[in-house]
Amino acid sequence: MAARDEFYQRDRDWHPAAYAPGYKTSVTRAPRFALVSLEQSLSDVTGPVFGEDSLGPLDNDLIRNFTGEEAVGPRIVVHGRVLDENARPVPNALIEIWQANAGGKYRHVNDRYLAALDPNFGGCGRALSDADGYYFFRTIQPGPYPWRNRINDWRPAHIHLSIFGTAFCQRLITQLYFEGDPLIPRCPIVNSIADKAAVERLIARLDPEAGVPLDSLAYRFDIVLRGRRQTLFENRLQGA
Repeated sequence: MAARDEFYQRDRDWHPAAYAPGYKTSVTRAPRFALVSLEQSLSDVTGPVFGEDSLGPLDNDLIRNFTGEEAVGPRIVVHGRVLDENARPVPNALIEIWQANAGGKYRHVNDRYLAALDPNFGGCGRALSDADGYYFFRTIQPGPYPWRNRINDWRPAHIHLSIFGTAFCQRLITQLYFEGDPLIPRCPIVNSIADKAAVERLIARLDPEAGVPLDSLAYRFDIVLRGRRQTLFENRLQGA
């Protein structure tokens, strides 16, 4: 008989509460009533299937994938593995990232920060995990930026990640921060997470051995999809 996996009960205290007054937009966004669980349809849980032919040769190279010319800023490699709760690799997961440029400016019409746009940086990329669950991106280290939470709040440098399974409804969203950033413990969004171990799971660690000499630093960020060691995901509801 095949061995059965242990069931890991989800820790309901792992994710932050929906209502966190220090993070001001949560005050208006937090639900007032109990959430409703909807049954998924067949179309929700099947397809699409992502393959190597779905990606272009520069999709995971944000330094060059916007115009073909090289973007400006500190060059980094972000890499890691997509894993399940038992540290087994998850192949063929589609990882999409988006981020600000080196000055902390997003290429988005609603970004009003006064920092300049880099004409050669689009700020988006995607990659598929391989048979060992491994993925990597080349990109520019994003800069911090101010936001209108309190008079002088700043977001730490971060990269947003979206991880797709085998269907569009199987999408998890998170963001990574960078080891040693002094803005991390000052961020009201980070401070809405009560469990410091959960915060640690959001920090990419400097990985000198994976860097490119005279070119790029490297940071490692493993993505654990569920279980007691899971990465904290913004759209995985508390206790769900």
